[in-house]
Amino acid sequence: LTVQAFARQGAAVILVTHKMADVKRYADRVTVMRGGRTVQTVDPQKVSIEQLVQLTVGESVPVAEHHCATPGEVRLQVRDLRSVGSGALNGVNMTLHAGQIYGIAGVGGNGQAELANALMGLPQATEGEIHMASFGDLRSASADQRRQLRIASIPADRYGAALAGSLSVAENFGIGNIHSGQYGSFWRLGYKRLKQDAQRAVADFDVQGVRSLDQKAALLSGGNAQKLVIAREFSRDPQLVLVHSPSRGLDVRATQAVHARLRAARDAGAAVLVISEDLDEVLSLADRIGVMNGGRVVAEFDYPADRQAIGKAMVSHE
Repeated sequence: LTVQAFARQGAAVILVTHKMADVKRYADRVTVMRGGRTVQTVDPQKVSIEQLVQLTVGESVPVAEHHCATPGEVRLQVRDLRSVGSGALNGVNMTLHAGQIYGIAGVGGNGQAELANALMGLPQATEGEIHMASFGDLRSASADQRRQLRIASIPADRYGAALAGSLSVAENFGIGNIHSGQYGSFWRLGYKRLKQDAQRAVADFDVQGVRSLDQKAALLSGGNAQKLVIAREFSRDPQLVLVHSPSRGLDVRATQAVHARLRAARDAGAAVLVISEDLDEVLSLADRIGVMNGGRVVAEFDYPADRQAIGKAMVSHE
């Protein structure tokens, strides 16, 4: 049965979609949500797709002054990246340059999480290539090799994929450098040097709520946990920064601090990839924007990008 047939039989149908053509075709009433809140309820036959897009993506908001650096050498190329089995990634192609922030925009559930996992080396069966000039296909790189390549990974799940909550703040800061021997070995850590470096990083990155470097990382707030992850990842002077949902759950002050660090990494010559479902965040940070829809990058925009054009690419069937 079709959606309309269910409705004709007396069923109440709730259709959750970001496809505007489906909204116009099937719905009798449309409630637009953004940021977890209701924006407006409208009759889909009395508004245009363009008006629905505007309600969905919102109006432009003031952002920090945007300084676009001149992109440098190609640092990373993603070629026809596809998920094996799930189809979440459907032929992703994109290029990241040194000295550039590349933002990924899109409605959630269009492959952003799977792309982040694949790029960060988290479990994800893929076909295609993630090519780094100094290494080759990163899909075969071990965690230790990624550290040697100075790749900073900042996943969306801070406690599940970035921090070990049962370990101390100092141990979480040093955990990425244990294999290098910088702080001894896992079984015999050189705590004096580790704590000196961790204390310096906590101060430099303004990680609040650290009463002692021996306290468990799980006691940190979301914003301070994020700043600790960034402090650790940036301690190796990264040449490639991969970050997913950098400001999720953070207050305004913490968000501004995280954004400033990402811009500083870009200005220092790193290639920075920001994947976020917050369009305002992508627009405020990115020098170039790729829109994900249906598991692939369907459109790209250079700064300053047109908000409505991005919105249309986010919700289009094509």
